[in-house]
Amino acid sequence: MSLRIGTRGSKLALVQTERACKALTDLGIEVETAVIRTKGDAETGVPLHEVGGQGIFVRALDEAIIDGTIDAAVHSMKDIPAQRPRGVVTGAVLTRDAPGDFLAHEMRINEVRVVGTASTRRQAQFLRHDPEIEVKQLRGNVDTRLRKLREGEYDAIVLAEAGLDRLGYKVKGERLPLSQFVPSPNQGAIAVVCRNDPEIIDQISALNDPRTRKDVGIERIVMQEVGGGCFTPQGIYCRDGHLTAEVLSLDGQRQVRIEEDISTPEEAEQCGRHLKREASDLIKEAYKQLGLIL
Repeated sequence: MSLRIGTRGSKLALVQTERACKALTDLGIEVETAVIRTKGDAETGVPLHEVGGQGIFVRALDEAIIDGTIDAAVHSMKDIPAQRPRGVVTGAVLTRDAPGDFLAHEMRINEVRVVGTASTRRQAQFLRHDPEIEVKQLRGNVDTRLRKLREGEYDAIVLAEAGLDRLGYKVKGERLPLSQFVPSPNQGAIAVVCRNDPEIIDQISALNDPRTRKDVGIERIVMQEVGGGCFTPQGIYCRDGHLTAEVLSLDGQRQVRIEEDISTPEEAEQCGRHLKREASDLIKEAYKQLGLIL
């Protein structure tokens, strides 16, 4: 049986898909790829919260799996929403790459005043770090963002370190500390989602890394309990069962943060519920300020 693997058309998506397909081919599994265009790729000039959030990058591929156009799709796992459609499952999670953010800049760090990002989390964390920083909207693929940096539209831009590594890009700047810039849940992880078909799952599951899957699974449970999706400024990161999770106000001046060692899904659920209770006002406030309905 040959597997038909779907992907977005961006350079990063294609590199990630190639990695998964090569791993499957090395196992003797025949694959072919299909590029699926998403609404998120088409509307790059609009803030993510105005076009449906990170889930817009996944929706078209989910639909292609359900209707049988493709058997599976490769995603940056942080783009996958908490709520998943019936008939689509996560077949494998690859070994996690660098989980954190990278600040790309060519000037001296103390001269940076304007930072580009489309992420409410990154915005809030930067404003917490330095309230005098101006955060400006920045969308587009990695090449587009780096071009805008070179053209001087921003003093610095924030990118996922894993994306730069996968593309083989050497960029001036610095890795941001995980303790201050807690990553998005599942950042640095690649997931292969597929139709809920035992034969397909059996082939895809050969790529699974149990350690990564456990950590990102904890992150997803907490994310689901907290809610708010990518609209809420929240960082959730787990390494070998040690969880750090926080919710911030959009201006970065208030926060609720927890750190716990998690060994079971039930403990992750409890942590997520606790964080949601403590941060409920911040979550509601973020939605109101963004003009969204919770």
